[in-house]
Amino acid sequence: MIDVDHVSKIHRRGQLEVAALRECTCQIPAGSFTFILGPSGSGKSTLLYLLGGLDEPTSGEIRIAGRSLQSMSTRERDRFRRNDVGFVFQNFNLLANLTALDNVLVPFLPQGITTQQRKRARDLLDRLGLGARRDHTPNELSGGEQQRVAIARALLKQPQLILADEPTGELDTENSAAILGDLRQMCQEHKTTIVVVTHEQEHLRPGDTVIRIRDGHVVGNGQPPG
Repeated sequence: MIDVDHVSKIHRRGQLEVAALRECTCQIPAGSFTFILGPSGSGKSTLLYLLGGLDEPTSGEIRIAGRSLQSMSTRERDRFRRNDVGFVFQNFNLLANLTALDNVLVPFLPQGITTQQRKRARDLLDRLGLGARRDHTPNELSGGEQQRVAIARALLKQPQLILADEPTGELDTENSAAILGDLRQMCQEHKTTIVVVTHEQEHLRPGDTVIRIRDGHVVGNGQPPG
C-alpha cells in the first residue's frame, strides 16, 4: 500500500510561491493498476515524481509498504529508486548508440551485467514482441517499439513499483492501447504496483484505481464507474 498523507509541493521562485500540490491525500493499493488522471498542469506528474523519490514534498508524508520516504537517508532513497522502482517516461529515454537489448541492460552497467540478467532482458523483449528487434538501435524502431524497450528496462530489476509518466503521449491510438495492455499484463503476472499518469479517460477499466487531480488538489480516489 502507498499512502500519501497531506502532501504539498511548493516551488519558490524568488519571492513568488507556486503550489504544484496542495494537501493531497490518497491511497494506492499494493499490486493495483492505478491512473493519476487530470488536465495538463494539474500536478499529476509532480505527484508521480514524489512517489518515486525523485523529488521531496514541501510538507506531508509518503509511505510505501509502511515506510516513510521522508525518513530515508539520501543513500536509502537512492537504493529505493535503484532497486524498488522502475520508471517509464513519455520520451522513452533510450541511448541512441545502443541496441534495444543494451538499452534494457543500461541500469546494470555500473555493477556489471550477469549472464542471468542478459537472458532475462532477452526474454522480456521476446515477450513484448521485440525478439527480432533486440539488435536494432532506437532510430530503427517505431515509437511503440521504443516504449516497449523502456518497459522492458523498467521490468528487468523486478521492481515492486513501476511509475509511468504519460507513456502513451507520443503514440497513436493503436500503439497506446498495446502499451497499456503490456503494462496491465505485467501488473497481473508479477503483482507489481503500476501507476500511470494520463489525461485520457478512455484508458480506464473496471478494477483500476483512479486518483483525480485538479489544480493541485486530489478531487477523487477510487475506482472508475461501471
